Amino acid sequence: MAAAAAGGAGTAVALWSEVNRGGQNGDFGRALKSVNKLLQINKDDVTALHCKVVCLIQNGSFKEALSVIHTHTKVLTSDSITFEKAYCEYRLNRIENALKTIQSASQQTDKLKELHGQVLYRLERYDDCLAVYRDLIRNSQDDYEEERKTNLSAVVAAQSTWEKVEPEDLGLQEATYELCYNAACALIGQGRLNEAMKNLQKAEDLCRQSLSEDSDVTEEDIEAELAIIHGQMAYIMQLQGRTEDALQLYNQIIKLKPTDVGLIAVIANNIITINKDQNVFDSKKKVKLTNAEGVEHKLSKKQLQAIEFNKALLAMYTNQADQCRKLSASLQSQNPEHLLPVLIQAAQLCREKQHAKAIELLQDFAEQSPADSAQIKLTMAQLKIAQGSVTKACIILRSIEELKHKPGMVSALVTMYSHEEDIDSAIEVFTQAIQWYQEYQPKSPVHLSLIREAANFKLKYGRKKEAISDLEELWKQNPKDIHTLAQLISAYSLVDPEKAKVLSKHLPSSDTMSLKVDVDVLENSPGATYVRKKGGKLTGENQQKEQGQGDVKKKKRKKKGKLPKNYDPKVTPDPERWLPMRERSYYRGRKKGKKKDQIGKGTQGATTAGASELDASKTASSPPTSPRPGSITAASSAATSNMIPPRHQKPAGAAATKKKQQQKKKKGGKGGW
Repeated sequence: MAAAAAGGAGTAVALWSEVNRGGQNGDFGRALKSVNKLLQINKDDVTALHCKVVCLIQNGSFKEALSVIHTHTKVLTSDSITFEKAYCEYRLNRIENALKTIQSASQQTDKLKELHGQVLYRLERYDDCLAVYRDLIRNSQDDYEEERKTNLSAVVAAQSTWEKVEPEDLGLQEATYELCYNAACALIGQGRLNEAMKNLQKAEDLCRQSLSEDSDVTEEDIEAELAIIHGQMAYIMQLQGRTEDALQLYNQIIKLKPTDVGLIAVIANNIITINKDQNVFDSKKKVKLTNAEGVEHKLSKKQLQAIEFNKALLAMYTNQADQCRKLSASLQSQNPEHLLPVLIQAAQLCREKQHAKAIELLQDFAEQSPADSAQIKLTMAQLKIAQGSVTKACIILRSIEELKHKPGMVSALVTMYSHEEDIDSAIEVFTQAIQWYQEYQPKSPVHLSLIREAANFKLKYGRKKEAISDLEELWKQNPKDIHTLAQLISAYSLVDPEKAKVLSKHLPSSDTMSLKVDVDVLENSPGATYVRKKGGKLTGENQQKEQGQGDVKKKKRKKKGKLPKNYDPKVTPDPERWLPMRERSYYRGRKKGKKKDQIGKGTQGATTAGASELDASKTASSPPTSPRPGSITAASSAATSNMIPPRHQKPAGAAATKKKQQQKKKKGGKGGW
């Protein structure tokens, strides 16, 4: 028995040596085999169980490691294995469980604090996370200070981006590309895009420099590492309206096929937002990239929410009405306080020409969410305008208490009422806005500007009496404003002429208003309508003419009217020649019953049968006349060459017949008969 025990002890020592050697060399698979042999000797060996959990974690077998911990809860106490258990839960995306495990620990070690910070970051509890990292940086002294500073800057960037918190200056030197990148993200959250772009360019340079020093790193590895920086650059371009440049950079990143599914999902989503209702086939391909496994663990809640909203909008643009309704309803149930799902449903109803239902849907949501009532009412007003109900749209806009006094709202309402020719309502809008500013912001630039616009509007529509009070207020604020004074005098001239005379005394005299103008320079300026020609010195004769002596006006020569070619001066012209033939006194009308030879009035080349027998000119006493050689041939060839193909041919009418006669004359020359 003693010999057997000694042999077992020797084996255990050898196995522990193997475990130690495997841990030092990073060969955790071999170490795990030795640990399993040790557990066969003693299944409740605490150290062996702990080593087994560590080996499984190092090999990425988090579920198996957690299973070992749960199986041996009696042996592995919570304090001894807390970090490993929390880490397995964190890597398995059981974030809430990981937080509970960390909080249950009796002592918070540095590695537990590090993990605590990561867990809080994933839960988007940025204030608590910031406190944890500050405590770590202040109270720890090891080689991981640079990594902690990077994580701290990432928390600040997340606060700026997602919570719109003004980031505080941490005094971190941007010596690494990770710190530069995080600083750029914080600047994007503040809207300082140009500064953010400079930081990203600096991060790119630092990344290339640091990775190129490693001989094992290839150019493809460097491009893969730069993908996230280039993606953020493209996002800035998109925000700046440079969509073509952004799209080109996005597509370059996708071609690299990066392993980060979160990065691919964000880029695919941004491409969909650029495409909008265009290039929907490409958008349908890109939306598949947002459904990759593990995306939900890589992105923030707001990023995932934005992707789902864009899926619903894409379904609407691709006329998938049922899919759009299903997605938007699901989003509304998940985010009952969010306005966008309701707007998507209303937009879908409008595409189906159901405007009344869309307005009813928006009205119901406005009653449930008073905080979003302004946006909803603006949308309802837009729908009313699209239906042509401008007056109803004005009523909705005037019901928005927090906006109805704003200059933009006043301008919109006045324009709409003017379109409807409701001048009284437009003036009422001006009056209410001026009263609000008189009470809360008297004599502010906006207040005076509204008074000015109200006065001009009333004068434009002939309401001079109503404009007097506004003009007086403006003149009191600036007595040197001559333009306002002139408008006030003009308004009083119709109401109280005496008052107008009194006010006119305040106008400056004509001497003070005269402008010193060089007439010659003005006439010779490029904008002058008349430019006097510069000539030499006047001669004696010209000088006399200039002084008014011997000024003779040249008479214009009258051109003689052209006379007809057959004009005979001996014959008296017909006094009724300007009247139409029907209105002349000697017109007797056409003689009916006598048919004349209708040569040239039928189809081309046709002759009237028996015409030669009835024509007295063709009897034996008269010498026969023959057609000019080639006349009939020319006519027939012309008819053939101008023939329209049958399938395009139109029925010939009187106008068509006349046109053919003219063509015939041109081709055949003068008449051949």
